[in-house]
Amino acid sequence: MVTSILQRNNVSVLGNGSQTLIFAHGFGTDQTAWRHQVAAFTDNYRVILFDHVGAGKSDFAAYSPHRYSSLYSYAEDLLDLCAELKLKDSVLIGHSVSGMVSLLAALVEPQYFRKLIFIGASPRYLNDVDYIGGFEQADLDQLYAAMATNYYAWASGFAPLAMGNPDKPELAIEYANSLSAIRPDIAQAVARVIFQSDHREELPRLKIPVDILQSNNDIAVPLEVGQYMAQKIANSTLTNIPTTGHLPHISAPETVTRAIASCLAQI
Repeated sequence: MVTSILQRNNVSVLGNGSQTLIFAHGFGTDQTAWRHQVAAFTDNYRVILFDHVGAGKSDFAAYSPHRYSSLYSYAEDLLDLCAELKLKDSVLIGHSVSGMVSLLAALVEPQYFRKLIFIGASPRYLNDVDYIGGFEQADLDQLYAAMATNYYAWASGFAPLAMGNPDKPELAIEYANSLSAIRPDIAQAVARVIFQSDHREELPRLKIPVDILQSNNDIAVPLEVGQYMAQKIANSTLTNIPTTGHLPHISAPETVTRAIASCLAQI
């Protein structure tokens, strides 16, 4: 059973510090997105990396659209991983969708987590009454249609918008390649699960400390989303980091590493 879970999520364990850091990637990337942070933290921390099922070098045979029809299934996978590695009081750094995945996991088994650090996370991407999520349903329907029509063309167009930093076109190419490595049917199904999710009601239930790191000009997560989460999560801090785009850990790695280190220093 241990082997199957570690293989299913392509788990890597690095470093041997007393404090464990779990890095959880967002949509369209895999654990390699954290390479800059891994290099910075493995000397002093035990670092755990994994790929969500359907991404990176995970076991694609474990994926089914029925099983992964909500973020709860990804949270269950995360809890499986924590149980098998016998983790306790870990710090989880979750990018994008992994923010809510870790929140859902922490609500079920809080003993695994000492602190959560969100980077570009959002409880809901759709605008609502008195809530700015960043998208109207028509926007998302267009996105799904573009993905279905020509997935690879969509990836090439979406990547620079999400990455931002037009002065570094190589980063957009890297993200486009990462998106293109995902099976199109899986990418489309996962995108719908993420963008149609709504986990606002879970935010006030979380008692574990959360540090919310918010980038600027993030196409997926407006600044208002970070402010909303900070208001709803009792034990939380919001830091607007001087970065742009939805993947600042890739586009401005040193800045994000410093921000994470600052969060860790407060434990």
